Amino acid sequence: METTIIVKILVAAIASGTPFVFAALGELVTEKSGVLNLGVEGMMLVGAISGFIGMATTGSILVAVICGMAAGALMSGIFAVLTLNLMANQVASGLALTIFGVGLSSFLGLDYTSVALAGVPEINIPVLSSIPILGPLVFSHDLLIYTSILLYFIVSWFLYKTKAGLILRGIGEAPKSAHALGYNVIAIRYLAVLFGGAMAGLGGVYLCIAYTPMWVEGMVAGRGWVSLALVVFATWRPARVMMGAYLFGGITILQFHIQGFGIEIPAQLLSMLPYISTIVVLVFISRDTNTIRLNSPASLGTTYHPSQPHS
Repeated sequence: METTIIVKILVAAIASGTPFVFAALGELVTEKSGVLNLGVEGMMLVGAISGFIGMATTGSILVAVICGMAAGALMSGIFAVLTLNLMANQVASGLALTIFGVGLSSFLGLDYTSVALAGVPEINIPVLSSIPILGPLVFSHDLLIYTSILLYFIVSWFLYKTKAGLILRGIGEAPKSAHALGYNVIAIRYLAVLFGGAMAGLGGVYLCIAYTPMWVEGMVAGRGWVSLALVVFATWRPARVMMGAYLFGGITILQFHIQGFGIEIPAQLLSMLPYISTIVVLVFISRDTNTIRLNSPASLGTTYHPSQPHS
């Protein structure tokens, strides 16, 4: 009986961590190019409501995914124009993007707060899904969860096994040198920022059509900020992003089960658990400045344009 409960908690942790996987891997690619986009929360919210409207209107999961990714990419495109073309401050622009996303998603979702969706069905693989413990953990998830796992392998392969990934990382380290070698720094950063926005939008879509198939104002509930913290927590490495995403997903789920185990903790404190753990992890990591300095892109958050005079 205890094993069954643990397996259910682990399965729920995977589902809870999936929005973090999408958003954090997207932000990881963006930051690898040297761009810091703090607008993940806003992009997730706009992606969520756009995907929800798409599915509520057509009933198609594919349409929902396309709408959410397009909305997230559009939001990140606004950020890219401000920071890459107009050379606005990246931190201020990202914060403004989040504020804008919160308001826009609330406005777009006014007529959808009472609408419920059927959700995304699980894919139960014959024979394999019935294997004790392993079956529910590995072979009984929905399509979007498997997509997030595939995304991890694609991002890891792209960053560390391809020439394009090497160029992207090089731009994040030394954009002036990359420009001198003939690479279009602004265009490549645009692609990275748009990819990050699309993935944030997809994370929002998963929240509102699969994890909780309904629209609630502000339903992302800080997951965008946690995703940003995850990138630092992972020291800009995809494998650690995955581990961190499922860890935070597990903490989120654990708050619903702790009282069931007979542990008396106020509900308000349980609701704070994911955010407290985020702060604790960031404080712990910030003490190791050498690791952060060695792994973070050297030009992260620094405004660059080819028209700037070279020093």
